[in-house]
Amino acid sequence: PWKMEITGNVSQAQTCNSGSESSVDPYGFERHQDFEPYKEMMNEYVAVLNRRSMRWSKLLQEKPHVEKNLTVKRYVRKGVPNEHRARIWMAASGAQEQLESNPGYYKSLLAAEHDGKLEETIRIDMHRTFPDNVLFKSKSEPSLQRALYNVLLAYGHHNEAVGYCQGMNFIAGYLIIITKDEEKSFWLMDALLGRILPDYYSSAMLGLKTDQEVLGELVKAKAPAVGQLMAQYPGIWTLVVSRWFICLYIDILPIETVLRVWDCLFYEGSKVLFRVALTLIIHHQPEILRARSLPDVCECFKQITCGAFTLDCHNFMQKIFTEPGSLSLTTIDKLREKCRQRIQEEASAQP
Repeated sequence: PWKMEITGNVSQAQTCNSGSESSVDPYGFERHQDFEPYKEMMNEYVAVLNRRSMRWSKLLQEKPHVEKNLTVKRYVRKGVPNEHRARIWMAASGAQEQLESNPGYYKSLLAAEHDGKLEETIRIDMHRTFPDNVLFKSKSEPSLQRALYNVLLAYGHHNEAVGYCQGMNFIAGYLIIITKDEEKSFWLMDALLGRILPDYYSSAMLGLKTDQEVLGELVKAKAPAVGQLMAQYPGIWTLVVSRWFICLYIDILPIETVLRVWDCLFYEGSKVLFRVALTLIIHHQPEILRARSLPDVCECFKQITCGAFTLDCHNFMQKIFTEPGSLSLTTIDKLREKCRQRIQEEASAQP
C-alpha cells in the first residue's frame, strides 16, 4: 500500500506555480476565486491551530491510548490538528481496531481477482475526482489517483452490497489526503459507510432518503417558517440537501470546515450532519424566506454554504453546537424510524 508525506509534494506544488503568489492550499486544492479571503482566515486561524496542537500533544503524551471521554469530546469539537487527525479518526471510529484485527486483509483484497464492471465504473470517475487538486492530476508525481483507485476497488470487493457509487470517490480522496495511507483510508471508509452512516450508499439509498426527511422534520420543529415554505414543494429536500449528505459536505463547505465537521462525525456519529444542516438553515432563515419559487429556493440553498460564515470554521463549529439547540440521538432515531416507515409505505403503494 501507498504511503508518502504529502507536505513535501504540496510545498513543491506551491513553488511550481508561485510566479507571484501561490493559490494552492495545504491540501493541494487550487483556489483562484477565494484565495485572499482564505488566506486572511488562515492567518487568524493559525493561532487557534497552534494552541490546539500544543494541547493535543500534551493530552496524547499523557494518554497515548485515545479513550472516549468528556475531555476528548471537548477537544474534538474544538478541532483536531492535522498532524493528529488520522490517529484520532482511526481511534474514535473503531477503524484502528478493525485494521489491527485484520492484518493483511486490505492487501488480499487488492491481490484477488477483480470484477471488471466494478473496475470500469471506478475508472470512469477517476478524472472527475478533484480536477482542481494538484495531487490528483494524473501527470503529478506521484499522483494520488492510483491510491484512490486501490481504496475504492478494495472497498467495492469488501462490501459487495454497496460496490461503488458516486460520491464515494470524494470521500476516499479526502481520507487519502489526510491519512496519507491507503490501508487507513480503506478502514475509515469501512467505518463511515458500514457503521457511522446508516445505509447511504446502498442501491435503494434508503438511509439517505430517510435522513433528508428527518432534516425536514427537524426544520419544522426548529425553524417552522422555513418548514412551511419547504412544504409547498414536494420532494424539495432531495433537491437541496442530498449532495450535502452523500458527499459529507465535500465541495459544499470550505475544506477546513469540512475537516472540522469530520472530526466530530468520526467521534460523535451522523447526528453532526444534521447540526451542520440546521445551523446553515437557521442562520440564513431571512434569505430562505425571501424565496418565491422552486428555483429561488434551490439557488438560496447553494448560496448559504458559501461566504464568510462557513469559511470561518472555528466560529462555524461553535455555532453548530449552539444554534440548533438540543439534538439527541434518541430524537433522531425516533424520526428515522417514522420517516423510513413512511418512505417504505409510499414505495410499496406505487404501482
